Amino acid sequence: MKKIYYLSIAFVIFIILAFFGQNCSGQKGVSENEYSQGHNGMSRTYSPEIPDELYFADEEVPLGRYYVREGLDRELLVNTYWHTSTLLLFKRANRWFPVIEPILKKNNIPEDFKYLALIESGLTNAVSPSGAKGFWQFLEGTAKDYGLEVDEQVDERYHVEKATEAACQYMLDAYERFGDWILVAAGYNAGLNRIGEELELQMVDNYYDLYLNEETSRYVFRILAIKTIFNDPTKYGFHLKETDLYPPIPTKKVIVDQNIEDLRVFSIETGVNYRI
Repeated sequence: MKKIYYLSIAFVIFIILAFFGQNCSGQKGVSENEYSQGHNGMSRTYSPEIPDELYFADEEVPLGRYYVREGLDRELLVNTYWHTSTLLLFKRANRWFPVIEPILKKNNIPEDFKYLALIESGLTNAVSPSGAKGFWQFLEGTAKDYGLEVDEQVDERYHVEKATEAACQYMLDAYERFGDWILVAAGYNAGLNRIGEELELQMVDNYYDLYLNEETSRYVFRILAIKTIFNDPTKYGFHLKETDLYPPIPTKKVIVDQNIEDLRVFSIETGVNYRI
């Protein structure tokens, strides 16, 4: 009797487990075939298309060289699929490119250099580990060399218009030295002296023949990739409405002819608030 009793209990337990197992399996998902089809539909990832030709500041990029093509391909991949970062660049560019572009034009700097500011700082008043600040990431010494005021009270590296003017002068000096805009871009990252020394040591006369550190190599190709994506956003999967973009910030000029003892009080008196 005990044996039959135990067998009966075991059978009941087996039936219960089978029932719950079947129901749990049904709740957890679908058939293997349905799962496979759904998974394939959700995970389609394509390699971004490399353009047939590309120019930076009217200078042709030699895409026929395998390492140039692959360098561009890497940065197109990163910036196409790093959606949050690239979307923010689109949003901020709508606010700040209208400020930067006329200053570049006035100083005879190719408009493509707006993308340099974009990758330098993401168009934020960023501070790098080395102490570079602002949209154009000036170090303190270089900022002062190009006429920006930097002291305990004022730091004009954060003044977008003045910093853009200073960056233009820096780039004009670099172009006078190299006569090549892509070398100007590389020099902005690595330093003009470093680029000059490498050209001499490696006995070449252009950027694409230079062997440089990974940071500077990627820097130039990131500029090229961002320009490519910005020139045809939907082709690279970015669909933005005008209302998605950040509008320009309305401003007014206030003449300050005496020391500001309390910036919080001053802000209220001028019709804004301390945060603004």
